[in-house]
This record gives sequence, structure tokens and C-alpha cells, in this order.
Amino acid sequence: MVDLDRLRKEREKCIGWKNIKPYWKAVLGLPPVQDVTIKLGNTIEIYPPNLTDEDEANIYASAKLIWPWRKGPFQVSNTFIDSEWRSNIKYDLLRPYFDLKDKIVGDIGCNNGYYLFKMMEDNPKRLVGFDPSAIPYCQFKFLDHFIQSDIKFELLGVEHVEYYEHKFDILFCLGVLYHRADPIGSLKSLYKGLNFGGELILDTFMIDGEDEICLTPKKRYSKIPNIYFIPTINALKNWCYRAGFEEIEILEIAKTELNEQRRTEWINTQSLNDFLDQEDDSKTVEGYPAPKRVYIKAKKIKKNS
Repeated sequence: MVDLDRLRKEREKCIGWKNIKPYWKAVLGLPPVQDVTIKLGNTIEIYPPNLTDEDEANIYASAKLIWPWRKGPFQVSNTFIDSEWRSNIKYDLLRPYFDLKDKIVGDIGCNNGYYLFKMMEDNPKRLVGFDPSAIPYCQFKFLDHFIQSDIKFELLGVEHVEYYEHKFDILFCLGVLYHRADPIGSLKSLYKGLNFGGELILDTFMIDGEDEICLTPKKRYSKIPNIYFIPTINALKNWCYRAGFEEIEILEIAKTELNEQRRTEWINTQSLNDFLDQEDDSKTVEGYPAPKRVYIKAKKIKKNS
């Protein structure tokens, strides 16, 4: 068994790291607010009342400090955080395929919580985000200072889901699996974290083809170093079956477009346009097929045994 409380205490030390401490200080220095207006549209809009010019400047400076902003976008009073990903595009694509009302929901690799905040409008019973990264944690705390949600953010990873204190009705795992050196092991952890009758909503990179195979990049894929396996759809189905899932439904297949992922002033790195072959955008700079994603729903069927 994994001692999650001990691990939580260890992970929470990240706010004291030399490179993270200024971000946490910025979160703690945000102006006190109440009666905040929240609008959960494509841009999550947050409007605290009665802010001074000094408060507005503080919010902008704090948001700019805690970067890069990968997921979003967000509007916090006068500050528009134009994130690298227009995350509403993925959310809108998946929205017809799930029902969160009165469900216990987990988002694995939740980043700064954009999807979790969006999910609040569906009245789930409980929302839990898992992400072991310090910067997204600080960004979530920045946003939730104003939103004041009941979302629980855990500095934990996919490997901890099976040991969590309770099971989930629905788990989201979006853009995580290709970062895992043992994708079947990760899927097993997700399977064990679900209640019987539960559902996994997953997206991952894919390659075309009917064979049950996967691409294994030698060093990098789309300039990303920690990409291990990119399967065909049939290979991905086999991974899910081996993990224990009984029903697999292909929801959507979509190529990542430049209007969805792009460089903005809110990130300090390159983005999709820099990752593609400048003479042939059907390929990455390494010569692999350009990023395409498959979205699936995998079910843990209730059994009598």
C-alpha cells in the first residue's frame, strides 16, 4: 500500500522550492475577495467586485509570474490569460459523451484545473484533480482564490489513483498516457480507481493503421522528450482490454490544429507550429506523423463476482 498522507506532505514541500517560492508568495498576496461572479463559458470568467487599481495590477503581475499557462483561457477581472491551449475546443468535443450529475469525478493530469472548473456547471457530487507538478498547483490556487470551489487538488499522479481513499464514477485522463513508460500499468491503476459501472474518458496521441502496433520515438516526438508509445487505435484497445476494461468506445479522432495549440505571450516556450516540419505540416520536425488524437470511453462493467 502507498501512504498517501505521507506522500502528500512530501509533495506539498514543493511550495518551498527556490524556483516555486515566489509563485506561492504571489498566491498568498492576492487581494481578499467575496461575492465573486463566475461565468463558465469557453473562457472561464472571474469578476471580483470592488477591486482597486493596485489590486488589478497585483492580479496581472501574479498571473504573469506563475507561467507558463498551458490550459485555459481565463479572464480574471481585467486580466485575460490567453493560454497556449484553447482548452474549450477539447472540452466541447467531449461534452456530449459524459454525464457528471451527482457523480464522483477525477481528472488525472488536471494541470491548472480548467476542465474541473468547467465541470462544476454539471453538478457533480465531488471533483478531484490529480497533478504532481508545482506550477499548475500554484495556478490552480491562484484561480481558486477567487472561485472558492470545493475542488480537491492532489499533488499525485496516475499511479496513485488505485490507492486513493475512494473510488470514482468517472475518470478523465487527457493527454497523459503517452507520457507514461508503462501505459498498460497506468490504465490498470485507472481501472482499479473506478467503481464498477464506472467510465474512463481518455485521449492520447495515435498513428493511423489497422495493425496492433505503436510508434516508439527514438528520442523526441514533436520536440517532446518524454513521449514513449503512440499506438494505433487497435493497439490502444488491446492496452485497455489488458488493463481490465470490458467495453471500449471510440468517441472522436482529431488532428491537433494551430488554432487549438499556439504560442502566446502567456507561455515561455515554443508551441505546435514550432514542432511541425515547416515544409510539410503533416509531419513533425523529426519526420513522424503530425499529432493526431483519439478520444475513447472505456467502461468497468459491474460484475456479480
